[in-house]
Amino acid sequence: MEKGKKRMAVLVGCNYPNTKYELHGCINDVIAMREVLIKRFGFDPSRIELLTDAPAGSSLVVPTGANIKAALNRMVDGAEAGDVLFFHYSGHGARIPSKKRGRPFRQDEAIVPTDFNLITDLDFRQLVSRLPKGTSFTILSDSCHSGGLIDKEKEQIGPYSIIQNNGKSAAPTPKPFLSNHIRFRLPLHELESFESLKPDEGILLSGCQANETSADMNPVKGGGKAYGAFSDAVQRVLKENSGALSNREVVMMARKVLEEKGFDQHPCLYCSDDNAEAKFLWQPTDDQSC
Repeated sequence: MEKGKKRMAVLVGCNYPNTKYELHGCINDVIAMREVLIKRFGFDPSRIELLTDAPAGSSLVVPTGANIKAALNRMVDGAEAGDVLFFHYSGHGARIPSKKRGRPFRQDEAIVPTDFNLITDLDFRQLVSRLPKGTSFTILSDSCHSGGLIDKEKEQIGPYSIIQNNGKSAAPTPKPFLSNHIRFRLPLHELESFESLKPDEGILLSGCQANETSADMNPVKGGGKAYGAFSDAVQRVLKENSGALSNREVVMMARKVLEEKGFDQHPCLYCSDDNAEAKFLWQPTDDQSC
């Protein structure tokens, strides 16, 4: 493999079985994405790490906070210029009070691993800031309050860039998670130095805005598989459009899918201006190796 042309992914699905926070479609979401990464985007299966809370007996790594962070750190540490990194998370999301100096009323966004050791927008900012120059790191988070999950990343599509058209919900189960019911730890230092950042290679496709919830669908009556609404929308967009799509196109098309189905959530895009128009996961053409 040519140096700097690796495609690496960490996929995390948390269903929280046998808890009052149980979801149903999150593991299905990331298993489906794994197939898409391999068949469409040229990812080597050996470079895709899958973490789920599947029933006991599975050989998969449990998605605790420490395990997810370790997997992400390994991916970033192994990155070189030109590499494509991808993190797909499907599970609960939360908003927590910010302890950043001068921001007493602000809330930070976070994902909720199975042991409730939250991973915050500041943690993702740290990962993005460690990337080698020329490395792409795309995060797709199908979770509540996922808008802004990379701290300080520029909003391209979101509540301040698009006038929302609020529709009626299609009676899904949302993925809200009340942070006052769990234990969480914030980083010892809150990255106060990140006041104004230059454009970077972090790309966030969020399932909803920071103040919204993301839906978990469990179509038991129809005999279908459970799924996260945003993950499913992205899958549909990719299935119906075989050509390369920009990050902006993927999010706008996913928004349309959700709107047509009656979901009251609005996917967002956070990244630099250049990355908004860049191809999703740097999709290779037939004459490119990956």
